[in-house]
Amino acid sequence: MTERSMKDMQDEVDTYISQFKEGYFSPLAMMARLTEEMGELAREVNHFYGEKPKKNDEEAKTMEQELGDVLFVMICLANSLDIDLDEAFGLVMEKFNTRDKDRWTRIEEDQS
Repeated sequence: MTERSMKDMQDEVDTYISQFKEGYFSPLAMMARLTEEMGELAREVNHFYGEKPKKNDEEAKTMEQELGDVLFVMICLANSLDIDLDEAFGLVMEKFNTRDKDRWTRIEEDQS
């Protein structure tokens, strides 16, 4: 499979969406879609790790597919709001590396 940067993914989604007159859905509609996709991912996680097995007639989906759906809708939302996800990711990692730097117990390096 081809490796893509986040910018590549955002550009690819924009090229795909731009071919349709309808364009991007409104942010509120995309938030609803994102919630729907997260529910589908949650259902798959529950089937795989939880106590609720799939029904015999349920379509087999994978967490990989559901995560891909979540990512696609997130990219659509970001693109529609003109948000650079590389930049957004950098901001959140800066937050975790500063505000939360001492929040969790670090794995100590082997001192041998």
